[in-house]
Amino acid sequence: MVHPGPEDPQDSPEPLDLDLLRTETRESLRHLGVSEDAPPLDVNYPNVGRQTEPVFPEEYVIETRTGLVPEQALEQIRSHASVTTTTRVPSRRRIPDLEKATTSEFVTFTIGDPENPFNWSRLYKWYITMVASAVVVCVAYGSSIVTGGLGLIQEKYHVSLEVAILTCSIMVCGFAVGPLLWSPLSEIIGRQPVYIISLGLYTIFNIPCALAPNIGGLLVCRFLCGVFSSSGLSLAGGTIADIWNLEERGMAIAFFAAAPYCGPVVGPIVTGWINVGSHRLDLFFWVNMAFAGVVLILIGLVPETYAPVILKRRAARLRKTTGNMNIITEQEKYKLSLQDIIRTSLVRPITMIMTEPVLDLMCMYIVLIYAMLYAFFFAYPVIFVELYGYNDGQIGLMFIPILIGAGFSLLATPAIEKQFTATCKRRAPTPEDRLIGALIGSPFIPISFFILGATSFKHIIWVGPCSSGIAFGFGMVLCYYSVNNYIIDSYQKYAASALAAKVFLRSGGGAAFPLFTTQMYHRLGLQWASWLLAFIALGMVLIPYTFYVFGGRLRAKLSRD
Repeated sequence: MVHPGPEDPQDSPEPLDLDLLRTETRESLRHLGVSEDAPPLDVNYPNVGRQTEPVFPEEYVIETRTGLVPEQALEQIRSHASVTTTTRVPSRRRIPDLEKATTSEFVTFTIGDPENPFNWSRLYKWYITMVASAVVVCVAYGSSIVTGGLGLIQEKYHVSLEVAILTCSIMVCGFAVGPLLWSPLSEIIGRQPVYIISLGLYTIFNIPCALAPNIGGLLVCRFLCGVFSSSGLSLAGGTIADIWNLEERGMAIAFFAAAPYCGPVVGPIVTGWINVGSHRLDLFFWVNMAFAGVVLILIGLVPETYAPVILKRRAARLRKTTGNMNIITEQEKYKLSLQDIIRTSLVRPITMIMTEPVLDLMCMYIVLIYAMLYAFFFAYPVIFVELYGYNDGQIGLMFIPILIGAGFSLLATPAIEKQFTATCKRRAPTPEDRLIGALIGSPFIPISFFILGATSFKHIIWVGPCSSGIAFGFGMVLCYYSVNNYIIDSYQKYAASALAAKVFLRSGGGAAFPLFTTQMYHRLGLQWASWLLAFIALGMVLIPYTFYVFGGRLRAKLSRD
């Protein structure tokens, strides 16, 4: 956030008054920290309809004394910027009152503005962080609930195991498609309405899942559940970034990073025991519906957090109150077309996948970790049924160590964040400084699968393969948390598109792995199937280490943005 500077008695405008409506001047803006060189765009700067070089990139983070900034004043400070005005004002002339102005007046937050999410209390910010993380847990939980009763799906619909597994993969495919709709829509109408609409539809579509008369109906409804619920995966990180500034954001993002990985783990734990206790497939979806409904209420009660939309609504109120149609946000200055929205939300992420090797390598690492998590859901039933004859409820309990490992990673995160903060004080941080967590966590991924393979023998007690989950849970959260921050810092200007590309690829990996994991364990054997995954993970460890050492040079050479 740009904080106000010292008062200028000769140039301090009056507080915002709807009768007088005085605005900021060139001098007052300079005191507030607006310089000739525009700062880097915040990660949550509107992606839809954005100009190549926005005139006022600080609009959504700065606080001014009047809440109105004339376009002319910005032109005087940034004469090199491309600013369209109806009259040019001499560089030393004071900006007149709004009713005499002939250019746009950009709306900002006022100093200490209670509507500015950055000004909300720390306790309330943590509450919103927990609610946003709960949304992600709920969505991810919904994707894996069927893994606790694949046999029930086979019995009820008379299908093969592969088709039963598809009910999990098809919802994860929906995760890849949904963000292409929900992300741009949230920038236009706000996060709160998108949460309410999408999660409301997700809650409702659990009903036909529970009552589906055939496998086709179940698969279609599961895919739609993935599309509707994916708003939680695509918007929750933005919600957290809306309320925390850069210095404080790391720890909150760590909780968010754990959510999409811990959520799927809870699914088979809960539904495994539902299966054992009731043998009812429909109860899986009724419980999921209740969970989704509670989360919908919680997130629906959270006020709008997206600053551009908050200011857009304020600008509309001021236009109605004053009758001055020049009061706008910079986002409103340019009329959005359907072509703009499609180019931003669909074409740009795909283009980045095709043209950004750095992004591709980092995304592939995330894809690997996410896919291996889903591989656990289908490897454990093979291992623990063949070796120990466990039922679905007991198999679900074997996933608890993954949650324990994720908990250990959250204990390590404050130390990593403390080191990053210390680096920021010494020098300007680079994206590579964000990879410390991945350097620590990445070796634990192959270690977990080596343990899983080495302990998958009947004469070894269940603690061995079960404990592999601790190493995996610890490594996966640290890696995801670090790589997510690395992508944001590396592609600040197009961070939203880069993250959309990551979600698209990650969901593809999560959908693909379950389709062959069971067969792989049957064909290769319990040991070599795990060791194959371990060797793949071991090779991928080179990615974070290589980028930590050579990342700056690689980005300079390979990145187009």
